[in-house]
Amino acid sequence: MNPPIQIKNPAPVLSRSKVSNVTSFVCLISLVALATASAQTPPHKRYRTEPLEKYDNPPAPPRKIETLPRMISRFGPFTSFQVNVDANGNNIVGDAANEPSIAVDPTDGSKMAIGWRQFDSVLSNFRQAGYGYTTDGGPTWTFPGVLENNVFRSDPVLDSDETGNFFYLSLRETFFDDMWGSLDGGQSWTRLTFGDVTGGDKQWFTIDKTGGIGHGAASVTGSSTRLGALAATIGAGGNSAVPPTAGSPG
Repeated sequence: MNPPIQIKNPAPVLSRSKVSNVTSFVCLISLVALATASAQTPPHKRYRTEPLEKYDNPPAPPRKIETLPRMISRFGPFTSFQVNVDANGNNIVGDAANEPSIAVDPTDGSKMAIGWRQFDSVLSNFRQAGYGYTTDGGPTWTFPGVLENNVFRSDPVLDSDETGNFFYLSLRETFFDDMWGSLDGGQSWTRLTFGDVTGGDKQWFTIDKTGGIGHGAASVTGSSTRLGALAATIGAGGNSAVPPTAGSPG
């Protein structure tokens, strides 16, 4: 007969109550560790309080203008034609443009106006309110220049009323907006608002064409909470505007 097997230092058998206590203790340690880790997590960054659009670089100095053939891009049945071109329809080497906004004459679809942030040189982030127009539906464009030479502007927004007048909302360095109007299809622009017309960064507007009590009104809003929602009424013929009235916070 084999001798009985002896087990040295047997593992203790925990009762149900002891297992429960150990589990609770482990959970407690986990919670403490979680709380410590949470306390070490950096706080959320606050929203920026300074304008996102601000003057950094001065206007680009005069330079010799060189040109290349304009860009024509095709995608399936669609063809895109470069807008910021010289008087001969060529690409201007070394300048740049972004954030375009386009408006179409509802009475004549071949007439369109477009605005963008114009950078006269890629070596300077000084931006201006560039604009262009077409009378043949887009294959050819004319780029007369900017709303105001050497004036910092950004965030262009364009729209048209039901008679084919064009409007251009532009953000100034002061974080206020200007409304401009064109009666000749975007070939020339006249400033309609003066003084500090509140609007704000990433502003937008639309003209009421419903025929209701707000017909002809341009509802304007800015993304900054300190600026809120606004409304400006455009006069007949697109040659006047009244100061906007404050609305609900944006």
